[in-house]
Amino acid sequence: MSNPTIIDIPHKLGRDEARRRMKARIGELPAHIPGGVAEVKAQWPGEDRMALEVKALGQAVSATADVADDHIRVSLILPPMLAMFGGKIAEVVARKGGTLLLGQDG
Repeated sequence: MSNPTIIDIPHKLGRDEARRRMKARIGELPAHIPGGVAEVKAQWPGEDRMALEVKALGQAVSATADVADDHIRVSLILPPMLAMFGGKIAEVVARKGGTLLLGQDG
């Protein structure tokens, strides 16, 4: 198991609105994952933490998204097969994360 890949996604929404938008949009995540078919399970073990399990193309990725007043900290645990692409995956999450999770540009 690799070390977590950490990505901070800045926002100007405040904690409550960021959390609300994440809850409303999480169902859109599978459409953004390569391969066309992805299984995404999300739960909220705490008020400001979403835990995700994403399965696609024979791989499983665990993630958490911690909501703060001005950013969301995403922590990905990549399987060995994907760990070599950790930098590229982090770039994509950082670039598209605001749009995907929050429905905002940048």
